Amino acid sequence: ATMESDSVSTSKLSTVDIVIIAVYMVATVGLGIWASRRGAQGTVSEYFLAGKNMFWLPVGASVFVSNIGSVHFVGLAGSGAITGISVGAFEWVSAFHILGLGWILLPIYLKSQVYTMPQYLHVRYGGSRLRVMLTVLSLAMYVLTKIAVDLFAGALFIQQALSINLYVAIETLTVYATSRLTGFAKVGGYENLKTLYMQAIPQTTLDILASGNTTSCGIPREDAFHLFRDPINSDLPWPGMIFGISILAFYYFGTDQVIVQRLLAAKSLNHGKAGCIMAASFKILPVYMFVMAGMISRALFPNEVACAEPSECLRVCGNEQGCSNIAYPKLVLEILPSGLRGIMIAAMLSALMSSLTSIFNSTSTVFTIDVWKRIRKAATEREMLIVGRITICVLVVISIAWVPVLLSSAGAQVFVYVNSVLSSLAPPIAMLYLFGVLCPRVNEQGAFWGFVVGVAVGVTRLVLDFVYPAPACDQVDTRPNIIAKVNYLYVAVVVFVVSSLVAVAVSFLGEPIPYKKLGNVTWFTLTTD
Repeated sequence: ATMESDSVSTSKLSTVDIVIIAVYMVATVGLGIWASRRGAQGTVSEYFLAGKNMFWLPVGASVFVSNIGSVHFVGLAGSGAITGISVGAFEWVSAFHILGLGWILLPIYLKSQVYTMPQYLHVRYGGSRLRVMLTVLSLAMYVLTKIAVDLFAGALFIQQALSINLYVAIETLTVYATSRLTGFAKVGGYENLKTLYMQAIPQTTLDILASGNTTSCGIPREDAFHLFRDPINSDLPWPGMIFGISILAFYYFGTDQVIVQRLLAAKSLNHGKAGCIMAASFKILPVYMFVMAGMISRALFPNEVACAEPSECLRVCGNEQGCSNIAYPKLVLEILPSGLRGIMIAAMLSALMSSLTSIFNSTSTVFTIDVWKRIRKAATEREMLIVGRITICVLVVISIAWVPVLLSSAGAQVFVYVNSVLSSLAPPIAMLYLFGVLCPRVNEQGAFWGFVVGVAVGVTRLVLDFVYPAPACDQVDTRPNIIAKVNYLYVAVVVFVVSSLVAVAVSFLGEPIPYKKLGNVTWFTLTTD
């Protein structure tokens, strides 16, 4: 199916909007070229960690902005439009884990003097197999959940604005990236939003109901304004919200190279902690910036955002499974006046560029230091910088090739796709770092086998998810119960528990790592000087 949309005309952007966006893009590219020619990034430390000289304000802003990409503009708002406010729990739970990163993990990362997260595992557990396996898995996850998704989500925004082919938008974004509101007044406040959201039913669904037939397709969830939902039958069960999201948040904000690298660049531990406080405080905002924006978009444009008839959804956004992903672009393009539309799209591009450049820098760091440096032990600084840039290009090509798979498997909600993948693959990684920091008794053999078994369980579930995609709303769900009935947040808990049990059991069957080899790599062996 073509990704052209009939719902947005070519006249959505005025001349003023286009000028604003063009000026922003030219200015950003110009600044990037100027910065690249300053010659201040001649060493690996300076290129990958900004010379370890950032003070708390840019550190905190970098952590927050590196997390906020187009997947929030498109994915989080789209999930808000479909499921309601509870998806905001991902943001609020994360705030506590950012603080934990600053007070528990960051002191250890700084003391151990590592550049990358796989490098920490090598220092903590010894050996090299964990480091290599984690590097490979991390690069795969960057393609599946970061680069491809950010390119798709950002391109969708541009496609809705300009009515151009999705892949043309992706290519434009890629070239640009590598070179370098909510509308409450429209719905009358929060109380009116609740009323209008619950009444936001697409016309095709109303026609079905008027004909005497029954359907639940396109009808808002009754628990849309509930944060804690049914543990069995809901889309975000409350036990999964508490424990499953906590595992994902620990992985993302405690072990993910993209985020941690921002803090490793801090000039001191105190500046890193202050940056964490700043970023955690800002995590309150996405619920209002994106989730409620998506809900408002559904209330204002139910026929497009909440479409339920496959043929109608295909006409509106090119996706038979739903069009919730266009919730935020639709809101911006329809309710903002000329000029402000351009500023808003420029802001979205800014978030996208920050997210993508952070990911590009971090992936090149991981590959260069944890893979290339092992292959070419005598590699020069210049060679490593060149390899890092080539790595970025290769990953971008792979990510673009993955976009068609993402389109077929993500369904109507990109945000759910991302977190489903993370729920299968991230828990074993979270286990490695949690036990690495807090349990000195866990040795390399235990960590390795816990990781291997956990990844095997997670990959099995992930493959089944791709083999048995969710059916359309009006179709019978014939998937196996292990897929249809087990929420992805519960999968995260199961994979984490299995990994942990195997790691502990194998570790206690072997010899512990001598304490003298654990200096400054666990919480209990951290020196205070």
